[in-house]
Amino acid sequence: MASSAPNSVPQKWRRPVRQRSRLVRRTGPAHARVEFAHPSEQEFARFLDYYRIRWVYEPVSFPIAWEGTRVSEMFTPDFYLPEHDLYIELTTMKQSLVTPKNRKLRMVRELYPELNVRLLYRKDYQQLLAKAGYGAVEVQNLRKQDVGDILISPVELETRVRALARKISRDYRGQSLVVVGVLKGVTFFLADLARAIKVPFVIDYLDLKRYAGAQPSDRVRIARDIDYPIGGRHVLLVEDIVNTGLTLDYVLSELRVREPASIEVVTLLDRPLRRLVKVPVRYVGFQIPNDYVVGYGLDYRELYRNLPFICTLRASVLDIPTAPNPVSPESLE
Repeated sequence: MASSAPNSVPQKWRRPVRQRSRLVRRTGPAHARVEFAHPSEQEFARFLDYYRIRWVYEPVSFPIAWEGTRVSEMFTPDFYLPEHDLYIELTTMKQSLVTPKNRKLRMVRELYPELNVRLLYRKDYQQLLAKAGYGAVEVQNLRKQDVGDILISPVELETRVRALARKISRDYRGQSLVVVGVLKGVTFFLADLARAIKVPFVIDYLDLKRYAGAQPSDRVRIARDIDYPIGGRHVLLVEDIVNTGLTLDYVLSELRVREPASIEVVTLLDRPLRRLVKVPVRYVGFQIPNDYVVGYGLDYRELYRNLPFICTLRASVLDIPTAPNPVSPESLE
């Protein structure tokens, strides 16, 4: 076998070999069009798609060893990010896989010093995204001791929100809408939903204050009202989560007094098992269990809103005394 040292390998032998495309379908999200060799690669592609980072899967292989003039070993990076001229090779924490990949990577860097290539561990995902300029997720909010189970992935969120928007667009074809978001957990959901709705609409917001009153009717008040008149208009009320239905029932009663032509509710999350008041919810994103959830706009003490998925929090995070007034939103909604 010929030596792979840079000085002993002719330059004409160091020619990257373009690989056959792994594209298996031409529609859907980019990560759903490619046949990946390992689930971790698809997971990483989902992260890249979520942050709108362009990528190519296994585009080329780099010869790193030869027998005579014949190539005997090649290195094929998993991803290429064209906007950053960066090759990414994924690995796991298994030492049996890390060691040979590090050896190949060392040979590649010796033979192709101009190549920008990086071996990426799972813990490096967020650091890479931040370096690329898409660091919307703070590493401190992804501590293992805080986050429990991921219930809904970024891709599932994107797919379901688009489906809701298609259904809303069909139901209101030929009409216009007043889309009213209930602040502030609905922020990300409403932004993504609104971009996908195809009928004309205006957006307005209302904000609520919740108190530990003796009677349910005393527990919630409108702190910031909508500005747009809704009389005779079709209203779509956008909620992040519906639990007991008490908050939603109050908001609907306040808006119906203004005599809209119709009023329907779309919620990202629903917990029907917690329902105390029967409320009409026409469009539901996901039904979830009773665990406290955060991410994609939902918070715990204003933290975790920026997570790109919806997850539970560990009990140790929630075991913190809270002020008695105002009360937790999730206890009343």
